[in-house]
Amino acid sequence: MSPLVITPPSTFQLEPIDHEPGKLCELGATATGLDLNNISDEDVERLREYIYTYRLLVLKGQSTLLPSKQWELVKRLDPRAGNVHSNGPNREFRRLGGLKSKNRGVLIGIPGAENVRLIGKGYQGADHYGIRDLTLEGLTHYKLHAFPPPKDDLEAGYSRFQRWHMDAPLYENDPAYFTTLRAIKLPKGPDLTIRWDDNSGFSMKTKPGRTAFFSTSQLYNLLTEEEKVLVDNSSVEYAPRPYLWTENCRGHSNGMGLVNQGKEKKLEELPEYNPTFIKKYPLVWVNPVTGEKALQIHGLAARKLFIRQTSTAQEQIIDDVEQIRAFLSRLQSRILRPEYILMAPVEEGDVLIWDNHVSISIFFG
Repeated sequence: MSPLVITPPSTFQLEPIDHEPGKLCELGATATGLDLNNISDEDVERLREYIYTYRLLVLKGQSTLLPSKQWELVKRLDPRAGNVHSNGPNREFRRLGGLKSKNRGVLIGIPGAENVRLIGKGYQGADHYGIRDLTLEGLTHYKLHAFPPPKDDLEAGYSRFQRWHMDAPLYENDPAYFTTLRAIKLPKGPDLTIRWDDNSGFSMKTKPGRTAFFSTSQLYNLLTEEEKVLVDNSSVEYAPRPYLWTENCRGHSNGMGLVNQGKEKKLEELPEYNPTFIKKYPLVWVNPVTGEKALQIHGLAARKLFIRQTSTAQEQIIDDVEQIRAFLSRLQSRILRPEYILMAPVEEGDVLIWDNHVSISIFFG
């Protein structure tokens, strides 16, 4: 990690996360002294630089944050953002979100700030910012994994990562630069043990309700020099309406990628789509502040790879999903180790904000 030297802000304090011994993850800092309901333009600029530098920030003490101000912050950090969630309007997302929306049950925006979406599980209270008497089903391993964990293991305090992902529609709209997640109420209970269940033997402890991250800039730096040249010159094309394309697919037990079961929909089975909305991106994205490179790929939706071994080599097109997933697994799996994964240390009232172009995140059940 290469933090920039930034003039210390006068109105809030920033402290890099002190990772526990043995941790090698290169992301995370905590900010205190901010009031997001009344943040100045100068502090928004500082905040943007810090997000790009540390990739992920925990903004402490935001229990009084108004939902409208949460969305306003995203707009101020990213002036190019439209007036709608990057996944599209809620009604459209419910209908066309596929893999991303079908397993969430009720998908609802906060009244008056509909682009701020409610994520949770269980009863949300008599009146949650105008949402009355709502019970959310939440995500379960049984809907996500090809080989779900035994129920007895879950009851004994074992869990799994659900699906590693970047927050991106990958069709029509580009990924948002930043994602915000506000912790209003967290589950209580003893620490959980997250198991990979992929024959690696890996596991790690965490408090319930945390969100996991790894840095795709750090992933890029784990590549060999030959691999770096290859990914620097290669790109990926995502499927049209990608989450509908894979809505019947199930994931690996470690949360990384999909199991090859032949359940992808044929393109002719998808709702009508506009070919000009199909997204193709380079495999490597560059941080605009630090200049660091990140290997940023959403394997769940990749339908074609355009591979060049060097800048002058002939392009090879891979359109077999099994080959695509095997290729991406070879690149991405090396960072899927406990020492590289941050369980963001969020408490009730905190706001988590991250650079969505240089990180991969996941929930767990």
